[in-house]
Amino acid sequence: MQVWHPLVLSLKTLGCVGLLLVVLGIPLAYLLSKEELKYKWFLETLVTLPLIFPPIAIGFLLLLLLGKYGWIGTYLNQIGIRFIFDFKGLVLAGFVAALPLMVKPLQSAIELFPKAIKEAAYMSGKSPLYTLCFIVLPSIRKSLIAALLIALARALGEVGITLMLGGNIVGKTDTISLAIYNAVFDGDYPLALSLCSILIVVSLAVFAALHVLERRDKVF
Repeated sequence: MQVWHPLVLSLKTLGCVGLLLVVLGIPLAYLLSKEELKYKWFLETLVTLPLIFPPIAIGFLLLLLLGKYGWIGTYLNQIGIRFIFDFKGLVLAGFVAALPLMVKPLQSAIELFPKAIKEAAYMSGKSPLYTLCFIVLPSIRKSLIAALLIALARALGEVGITLMLGGNIVGKTDTISLAIYNAVFDGDYPLALSLCSILIVVSLAVFAALHVLERRDKVF
């Protein structure tokens, strides 16, 4: 049970994070790939911030925004939406941590896609959305899959933002990474080692998947 709950919770969180990365991350990468985008530098700074800013500090800022008396949380609480000490907070934490690892590689792949092909699609009457979904993304699907795998691996290992938003409530918001912290803090090293072993297996699986994608690129 000590292993099962954090594992299931982490998998549920990853499922929601993966959905958000696809629904929001892909359009954001496409938007940032546009050279004429106004304030592009500002958006790129916000997206990249979790890579260079301490996670615990990002979690604190989100806590100020989304807390019960936060600038945004005050209004969200009035309509029954809570992020602090809730599953939604875990999802948000994983999404924020994973977003730059999803967006930046995908943005680069879209920017390297031949402009002549996109212009030909536009001239033939295809919309930007159709061009993205049915021409660009299928052509860079390996980059998309690789970015998604790396981003999800980052979300799985997130601690700082999750700790601030989820509160590390045992049996409710203790993801597998936080469960390792709790086990070490309690002196339960066998449990911590078991949980670490799960993360090692997941990391190796991600590495193997990336290796297969790279080999297929070389073959084809």
